Amino acid sequence: MADVSGTSGRAEQAQFPGMPTPLYAASASRLLAWLDCPRRYRFHYLDRPRPAPRPQRAHTSIGVAVHNALRDWWDGSDRRPQAGARLVEAGWIEVGFRDPIQSQAWLERTRAEVTAYLQGVDPTRPPLGVERIAAFKTDTLAFSGRIDRLDDRDGRLVVVDYKTGRRPFGADDARGSLPLALYAAAVWRMFRRRCVTVELHHVPTGTVAWHEHSDESLVRKVREAESIAADLRRADAAYAADGADAACFPPRVSPLCQWCDYRAHCREGQQAGPE
Repeated sequence: MADVSGTSGRAEQAQFPGMPTPLYAASASRLLAWLDCPRRYRFHYLDRPRPAPRPQRAHTSIGVAVHNALRDWWDGSDRRPQAGARLVEAGWIEVGFRDPIQSQAWLERTRAEVTAYLQGVDPTRPPLGVERIAAFKTDTLAFSGRIDRLDDRDGRLVVVDYKTGRRPFGADDARGSLPLALYAAAVWRMFRRRCVTVELHHVPTGTVAWHEHSDESLVRKVREAESIAADLRRADAAYAADGADAACFPPRVSPLCQWCDYRAHCREGQQAGPE
């Protein structure tokens, strides 16, 4: 999911005595970046010039091709599953693969996975939105994000997020997902219709993990996002004062370091395990 909050959560307007504190603008990507690793957050959102990230890898190229194909499938007149496979091929990105042979093998595999996934999708019931931006504001947070798909199923709104990694997802993943909950809250606010159902669609296996929030659980997720935004506001202010020397950006060493785009710039991350 894409980050639509811009390069800074800080408001650009000047501050004068008596003015209210500006809302902190953030996407799900920005909030999660802080939770994953404060140093990676600093590299990506605060450091200017931004450190050079590692070259795009194959799994990113696959994900982009699949998301674009599933988006364009709804816009086309041919909504047979095979049309999705053709869209994957037309939008294939040969970046990050070991060689053309590996790229071709993954193209064929991805074409087959998208075809199988679309066999379970009713082409006569188009979604309410595809890659639609959804947003809401609270007293402290201005949240915005892009939803892969928003369904209207007989009056019930459902937020759908596509996943293309090798690991399938379960109900716990859908229940615990902060982005999905915030998207549901944003849809509820924008459409003025209750939205509590969220789904993770794992395209490689065709499995669907879903969760139905309560009103209270959505409120808790929004409060969690506000709490993270408050931490970010303090971190951004510390960076504005002390730059990269600010103490609030320690690395959070974990297996995720092996996949970090900024690993080459982080000594602790380089020691976390093999590439």
